[in-house]
Amino acid sequence: MDEALLRSLTPSVLTILVRRGADFAAAEDAVQDALVEALRVWPADPPRDAKGWLVTVAWRKFLDATRADAARRRREDRVDEEPAPGPAPAVDDTLQLYFLCAHPSLTPSSAVALTLRAVGGLTTRQIAQAYLVPEATMAQRISRAKRTVSSVRFDQPGDVATVLRVLYLVFNEGYSGDVDLAAEAIRLTRQLAAAIDHPEVAGLLALMLLHHARRAARTAPDGSLVPLAEQDRGRWDTALIAEGVGILQAALARDRLGEYQAQAAIAALHADAPTAEETDWVQIVEWYDELTRLTDSPVVRLNRAVAVGEADGPRAGLAALAALDASLPRHTAVAAYLHERDGDLATAARLYAEAAQKAPNLAERGHLTRQAARLNARRSG
Repeated sequence: MDEALLRSLTPSVLTILVRRGADFAAAEDAVQDALVEALRVWPADPPRDAKGWLVTVAWRKFLDATRADAARRRREDRVDEEPAPGPAPAVDDTLQLYFLCAHPSLTPSSAVALTLRAVGGLTTRQIAQAYLVPEATMAQRISRAKRTVSSVRFDQPGDVATVLRVLYLVFNEGYSGDVDLAAEAIRLTRQLAAAIDHPEVAGLLALMLLHHARRAARTAPDGSLVPLAEQDRGRWDTALIAEGVGILQAALARDRLGEYQAQAAIAALHADAPTAEETDWVQIVEWYDELTRLTDSPVVRLNRAVAVGEADGPRAGLAALAALDASLPRHTAVAAYLHERDGDLATAARLYAEAAQKAPNLAERGHLTRQAARLNARRSG
């Protein structure tokens, strides 16, 4: 049984059912029933046309459920629309599912979960494990999301920016449970890039590849974080870097700059430096200026302050930081780093300890705590 084949066909089959009149929640249930049937039947009797078989069985499952529900009895009139057995049209409908799952009426967390379920083909259990929540909680979240989009017109224009934001959120979830969400986000973004010619889609894919290329060097054997400047660059994946840079260069050549292309350009400059000391911080500051112009994001300005501190010295970085809201996430950690660079170890140690208390996860908290301890040891020694 080729489970990868089933997974790849799921979005197209789901799309066909929705196009034929099934609401999203009922269509998703019918497709899942068809997949269970395929797992039971195919090992002994594999179909000649897998997609056509799934469409036919899923549609019949949907009709059976409809007949059992008096409130939806009017759907029985559509029995004559049942697709005939045989090859289904070779059309990739995955793209429309992206836009449906990333509908603005959904919260970001619901949109991410629904995208992983409907487009990624992950089970509710897998998604729940990845997010470290009970399966019942995730099932409720996905069910609510399906109900929300059930009334959405399937042919209404989609918002590429919203789809990209959802994929970006998936990528940033990182690695937990038995699903590597970063790798899953790359797989989904590759699908989207193959289906739509858009420079920002390419920019997001390049950004993901360039960040993912550093994965092996990002943590020590004991699981602790390794800062970018201290990573073993020999462990970076040069093939992913080359692919990401190539995709980025092609996107930039189209002269339609967007925020993901600008972020990817910053990542490419880090990847291009043989050592941390050889990083072209002046160019990185210039790209942060472009990114600030595009987004006016406080988080971007915070990262820019770090880059200014590297390019023009820690005092310049602290001056840039002083213009920002101190309640920004990681503001205290950036201040600690810049004060350490400026030689004020007492202030830096105190700020590292404060930042550790505000850290969003255990790995970052441990890293910041070790930084504070290291500076306190230097001061007492």
